Amino acid sequence: MENNEIKQKIFSQSCLAKSASAKLATLSLQEKNKILALIAESLYVNLKEIIFHNEIDVEAAKTAGLSQSLIDRISLDERKISTIVQGVKDIILLDDPIGSLVETLKPATQISVKKVRVPLGVVSMIYEARPGVTVDAAVLCLKSGNAVILKGGSEALNSNRIIAKIIYSAGLNAGMPEGAIQFIDTSDRLAVQELLRLHGLIDLIIPRGSEDFVNYVKNSSLIPVLSHGKGLCHTYVDKDADIDSALKVAFNAKCQRPSVCNAMETLLVHKDVSQDFLTKICNSYEQAGVEIFACQESLKIIKNGKPATEESWSTEYHDLKISIKIVGSVQEAIEHINKYGSHHSDAIITKNEENAKRFANEVDSSAVLINASTRLHDGSVFGLGCEIGISTQKLHARGAMGLKELTTTKYIVEGNGAVRE
Repeated sequence: MENNEIKQKIFSQSCLAKSASAKLATLSLQEKNKILALIAESLYVNLKEIIFHNEIDVEAAKTAGLSQSLIDRISLDERKISTIVQGVKDIILLDDPIGSLVETLKPATQISVKKVRVPLGVVSMIYEARPGVTVDAAVLCLKSGNAVILKGGSEALNSNRIIAKIIYSAGLNAGMPEGAIQFIDTSDRLAVQELLRLHGLIDLIIPRGSEDFVNYVKNSSLIPVLSHGKGLCHTYVDKDADIDSALKVAFNAKCQRPSVCNAMETLLVHKDVSQDFLTKICNSYEQAGVEIFACQESLKIIKNGKPATEESWSTEYHDLKISIKIVGSVQEAIEHINKYGSHHSDAIITKNEENAKRFANEVDSSAVLINASTRLHDGSVFGLGCEIGISTQKLHARGAMGLKELTTTKYIVEGNGAVRE
């Protein structure tokens, strides 16, 4: 498409979404759940067609020489799609956030004041890879009464296109307002630039992708942005850790799925347990094919490690690679995390309640895990059904973002001819 055609198309789609958002805000819980149920059914019925189109994207990614971690994020199979469909079903079971009472105020004047949840309006989801985001964003926005504009990356265009088509068709058949889900069907970068300019039509931008991409969106948008940057997650093994538990958690956090944002990138180990723990965990890492970058003290224990550099502590690998450092105290671990981390997900393994409490209070991250893997910071694990992203910001939402995070509030004030004296 020509530039003017792209601009006009996106403007038109945004206007349709804005119109639909007013209708979505008035749908009942039963009406929204009916739409979601048919979407879940349609996704499963069309599973093979989704996989067919996804294989086109995967083969193109391989031909283009994209990294294995990116290919993993693009790829869909029957198991992944079934998990996505289950996420939709889980959202159906959740309470409707819209209209729910946040608090009741009791002012001295003769009025009653209630604060209730309302939709944001129109949310634009701009994302790279991960075609599952197309489903998550659409159904979370629908249930929370928001229209959504979806702009996926070129690397998963075929997958996103067919998924959006299936969702939209099912939604319309179940009574969804026309225009409630908009898919920007182009790989032209101009489309992102145009979306970021549509203040007044779009209420919130949520970007998901590389750190450079997210920073570009944040620096270029005229619309409020809710996002996370990189997921540079840590696990700290305390001197009072249960070693067997620490081995299980540290292996899972790195190796279970290294390409995702809540995978561990840096392992911090207290000096008092470093000899025993590092010998065992690095043996497991070596068997799993993990490449290790370690501090000088760690290299005295680790046989096949490479020297870590200052850059190592700031690197999000998205791969079977890890940085390892020996520290002298829980305080040193906390200081390292707050200096180099991305405020995403950080864990402590310890039986010492005081150290656990100190770590939880002083580590400035959106999720702090105690004796648990960073991989657990996820909307589906937390009972949110699924998530639209993990925010490392502090306004207006932080951590895994579900239905409530896609709402705002308004006051409803009632009186009986009340006036201000």
